Amino acid sequence: MKHIRNFCIIAHIDHGKSTLADRLLDFTGAVTEREKQDQLLDNMDLERERGITIKSHAIQMEYSCEGLKYTLNLIDTPGHVDFSYEVSRSIAACEGALLVVDAAQSIQAQTISNLYLALENDLEIIPVLNKIDLPSANPEEVTDDIVDLLGCSALDVIPASAKTGLGIEDIIKSVIKNVPPPKGKEDAELQALVFDSVYNPFRGVETYFKVVNGAIKKNQKIKFMATGKTYLADEIGSLNFNKTPKEIIGTGDVGYLITGIKDARDVKVGDTITGAEKPTRNAVEGFEDVKPMVFAGIYPIDTEAYELLRASMEKLQLNDASLVFQAETSVALGFGFRCGFLGMLHLEIIQERLEREFNMSVITTVPNVSYKAYSKKEPSTAIILNNPSDLPDLSGIDRIEEPFIKASIITKSEFVGNVMSLCIEKRGTITNQSYLTTDRVELTFDMPLAEIVFDFYDRLKTVSKGYASFDYSPIGMRISKLVRVDILLNGNSVDALSALVHFDNAQVIGRKMCSKLKELIPRQQFDIPIQAAIGSKIISRETVKAVRKDVTAKCYGGDISRKRKLLENQKKGKKRMRQVGRVEIPQEAFMAVLKLNG
Repeated sequence: MKHIRNFCIIAHIDHGKSTLADRLLDFTGAVTEREKQDQLLDNMDLERERGITIKSHAIQMEYSCEGLKYTLNLIDTPGHVDFSYEVSRSIAACEGALLVVDAAQSIQAQTISNLYLALENDLEIIPVLNKIDLPSANPEEVTDDIVDLLGCSALDVIPASAKTGLGIEDIIKSVIKNVPPPKGKEDAELQALVFDSVYNPFRGVETYFKVVNGAIKKNQKIKFMATGKTYLADEIGSLNFNKTPKEIIGTGDVGYLITGIKDARDVKVGDTITGAEKPTRNAVEGFEDVKPMVFAGIYPIDTEAYELLRASMEKLQLNDASLVFQAETSVALGFGFRCGFLGMLHLEIIQERLEREFNMSVITTVPNVSYKAYSKKEPSTAIILNNPSDLPDLSGIDRIEEPFIKASIITKSEFVGNVMSLCIEKRGTITNQSYLTTDRVELTFDMPLAEIVFDFYDRLKTVSKGYASFDYSPIGMRISKLVRVDILLNGNSVDALSALVHFDNAQVIGRKMCSKLKELIPRQQFDIPIQAAIGSKIISRETVKAVRKDVTAKCYGGDISRKRKLLENQKKGKKRMRQVGRVEIPQEAFMAVLKLNG
């Protein structure tokens, strides 16, 4: 146990975590020449295409230092704010963290928030100054920033370049020297923390765990404490690049377990594995439950594929524990699921993974956040609204509260005005402004979560020419004047397009939605009125004109009454059609609402 080191890599997005992980694997010989490739641990097509890490990946390396052989368990983590739950799970399984900072970009918002997460878990922090080979690098200045942030000495900061391999040996030696070995009792009852899992169609659920106390043996009878179910450990092993089966995994080590579980619901991330004969009394205190920020409905395009979609979502939830879902129905779209996500990028990734990995064609409704409504009869009891259609009649409501966040934005001083204008437009109030250096400013705002759901991140990047980093944390609920804007197509309300918005913005949003839908809904044989309404009051209207046949073409000359008669007949037919006609809504219409400012 003295020779085991568990550590993770934390950093802001695009500061070189995955490349650093590649170099560490190369240096320790964990991968052969044939297996080498860029972004080695990013094994999803989506991760490679977008150049981001979505999943945390665990891998084991062996390294000899001063005649002793060490086992290094590395967990590479995502950098995007939407995947911070993956980071918290990785941190729970580690004793140390490499804090990677880009020498050209310096400290960013996500660097700070991940650092605080690591410090809360008492992790040993090793600062690494990456990308020092870049022409735009500022090593001295950024080293000073790291020293100010951590309160360490400038000599503790390891200069490195993951691209050229500079400083990699120093990083590994620093991990061995500074990261403490795992604490745990080797002779105690088995206690292992489940920090990840993945579904294998041939072998069932593969569970990734860290042994906190005791040891796990092959063919041992084990028990999952959350579900209370017992299984046989058919195969256990270490997480090398190609999984290596073993007979025993001891205290402090990380490994995988295959028990032949076929039902994805039987494994929960954060659960404790213990022995069935001698179970431990206490579960490992892992990490808190995930709190979804954004809600959206996911429905199968083919209504018969509902059960198939349920099975796909359960398998996906196994691999991505931050996905939360429950069944719901919609008048417009039939049976589907109300899903909770950590942000818009998370929603986009889940939708793409459903389509790629499970061949599911789905429709995603307009995302929204969770609100609380209090009725006049029972002002102390809150009605939780995850869906705008759950909102009761406004006349019986005392107040509605919406979630607020504390947004931290780090940008260059020349873009402060642009960033402030954007945040004020999004109903934000500035609470703090501090200069980190003469050129870099940290702005703190209190903002409604609903305002950052749609296009805030994209617009922030635009107004700051890509030089702003953004991080947020929830700060509770506040009273707000909200109304539900309903969209009526041909007189029928489309519940999937309803949105809860602030009263001041309702008029503008209603108009924009109507004009956007007019462009996207294909013309039918009859006029389609598109209306936006608050309650019974119509606030905006557009009409998609009917496709008309020129019925008067055969009348040349003659009395006008002949033409009028033909037109009147056509009018009656169109009216009859409109009463029985159904309007099909294309998927783009749901997604277009997100790009109202585009």
